Amino acid sequence: MHQVRACPALFCHDGNVPLPIHQYLPARHVQNGYDEINSAVIGWVFSHARNFSSCTKRLKLAGRATEFTVYMAAAADSTRTGRSPWHCVQPVSGVECRPNLPQKNQEKKQKGSGMSSTQTKQKLSTLMLGAIGVVYGDIGTSPLYALKETFAGHHPLPAIEANILGVLSVMFWTIMLLVSLKYVAVIMQADNRGEGGSLALLALASELAGHRPNIKWFLTILGVFAAALFYGDSMITPAISVLSAVEGLKVVAPQLGSYVLPITVIVLTALFFVQKRGTGVMGMAFGPIMIFWFATLGVLGALSIAQSPQVFWALNPYYAYHFLTLDPWLSFLTLGSVVLAVTGGEALYTDMGHFGKFPIRLTWFSFVLPALVLNYFGQGALLLHNPQAVENPFYLLAPTWALIPMVLLATAATVIASQAVISGAFSVASQSVQMGFLPRMEIRQTSDKAQGQIYVPLTNWTLYLAVIFLVLTFQNSSNLAAAYGIAVTGTMLIDTLLIAFVIVAWRWSPLLVIPLIGTFFFVDLAYFSANAMKIPQGGWFPLGVAVISFTVLTTWKRGRKLLFDEIARQAVPMQVVLDSADSVKRVHGTAIFLSSADAGAPSALLHNLKHNQVLHERNVLLTVLVEDKPYVTKGNRLLIDDMGKNFYRVRVFYGFMETPDIPTVLELCATLGLPFDMMSTSFFISRAMIVSSPNPGMMKWRERLFLALSKNAMNAADFFKIPANRVIEMGTRIEI
Repeated sequence: MHQVRACPALFCHDGNVPLPIHQYLPARHVQNGYDEINSAVIGWVFSHARNFSSCTKRLKLAGRATEFTVYMAAAADSTRTGRSPWHCVQPVSGVECRPNLPQKNQEKKQKGSGMSSTQTKQKLSTLMLGAIGVVYGDIGTSPLYALKETFAGHHPLPAIEANILGVLSVMFWTIMLLVSLKYVAVIMQADNRGEGGSLALLALASELAGHRPNIKWFLTILGVFAAALFYGDSMITPAISVLSAVEGLKVVAPQLGSYVLPITVIVLTALFFVQKRGTGVMGMAFGPIMIFWFATLGVLGALSIAQSPQVFWALNPYYAYHFLTLDPWLSFLTLGSVVLAVTGGEALYTDMGHFGKFPIRLTWFSFVLPALVLNYFGQGALLLHNPQAVENPFYLLAPTWALIPMVLLATAATVIASQAVISGAFSVASQSVQMGFLPRMEIRQTSDKAQGQIYVPLTNWTLYLAVIFLVLTFQNSSNLAAAYGIAVTGTMLIDTLLIAFVIVAWRWSPLLVIPLIGTFFFVDLAYFSANAMKIPQGGWFPLGVAVISFTVLTTWKRGRKLLFDEIARQAVPMQVVLDSADSVKRVHGTAIFLSSADAGAPSALLHNLKHNQVLHERNVLLTVLVEDKPYVTKGNRLLIDDMGKNFYRVRVFYGFMETPDIPTVLELCATLGLPFDMMSTSFFISRAMIVSSPNPGMMKWRERLFLALSKNAMNAADFFKIPANRVIEMGTRIEI
């Protein structure tokens, strides 16, 4: 391999002022050639350019502007190559520098990493199968109750032709506008390094906001409340989905109605109890089951449409307009039930990171959307020639002999839909912990192959108790439908506001942005307002859960800020410790001091000096930092700073979707010239004993909540997977 003799000279030009930053980079990054420089140095520049304020803004806007230039020059081995081993390129995603490999190596690399068309097709088909099995569970089970609740719910409509065609037209164009256009076509373009979801969109929007604190605060409030609404939604979805499926027993035989609740509770209990085993084995069956489900939806709908083909007149948006304007108040109330057809539409964006944009878009437009439209129109056709079928138009589409198989299939589909929501709740909880909105809690990896498969015990059992409470309290899916929708429409409204900021930051044409965002906002607001009318009937539950969740999330975030500010205020500069290090007795081994602050001496180090009056032969200050992106590559994981006198500061970077693992990080340190022997390494952890100050930084009740959350937070050693027999905890009293 071609060796680089010196650390590269890197300049970020802001106007006419070049900013040399190469002197800040540890020399060990360049010992293994330019491949390592590319991953370590360039990654470091883009991750930590915030230390150089005059070029930070340019770097943050790299996705849409190239107002700056990055120059990389390195001393090359002129005996092997007469050219610089670096060249700079300016792709759409920003500026990056890559090693100039010999032509032969480039060809070999391209050849070795290339995939045949057959392999590509196989990978695409696998992703499509997985997407059908996971992404569409919620929206795919909406036909069970959406049309039924519209005509026989809390605000029933007469099942006459004008209403049937009008509702179907509104439903169809709502799906096309909010799901196909808004989420699939527009919002899915706003991926955060491939990931989607409200928190990923929040991180992207915050990054684009740059150094505008008021805008970032507003965006953070929106994103956090969207996450809080999701918690409420994740409690209702399993309850209404499984309950509506099991209610098919009433259609089979009315006398079986008394068994609906017990069977629902048993199914949901089994679902939550198997979560700790992971979903790997079950997940393999999700795709085929959901393919059969959607195929069945389409076939049953098509057979019914054949008897009343005039139902296709509902594709004309005039019928939607006529329905909405004929009786504005009744049609407004009807929107609260029509929106049930798009619940789960936001999952297409949330699960984008698992399957990619193209497989989701392809499966949506080619398979899932046609199946859903056929089934809704099939139910409408059934109502046209048999208005009495309004009691349960979904199950009455099936012939009598197929009712029991349909109940079993629907139950399986709703369990899959519930599983997707539960897994989403685990993911949101994990992201919230990493982003500092929740205290540390136990997060178990349930698969050694798939990083996203996790199990969060506290979230699992909280959801379980809430779901069972909903089933036993509301008794049937019609009552639960009154509680459903407010959380989903609230999330959709917030997503519209966040994507509006993103596309404005991308400098899209105002001629496109204003009508597009205006339409989305108007439709979302209409549906949210219609669902707000259902708050007394049940909408209070998800809103109450959202308010409680929002309070917890923001209180913990605020409390952490006050805590870190106080720690920073009391911090002793590391230079003071370094100046006195020669006069302190050294003992054998390595001491690693975990520190939440990125500067200053950790309190555990100061307490060790104060009480034990010794230093270890080698002392490492280790800080874990979470970036505003889902994942951090292995090459960008570490930044090691040699402070002299055998003191090192190690910064470890994770994405907000990753789980920290300190032992694994220490193994990575060895590859950068800083090896660790776990048997001679001790971990010193500061355990903050937080007490209330006479002048607290937040209201007393929030302070008490923060103290309670802090006391119940998971131990830092367990959270970071540090061996318990290597840990020394030192208490620190801090007033906030």
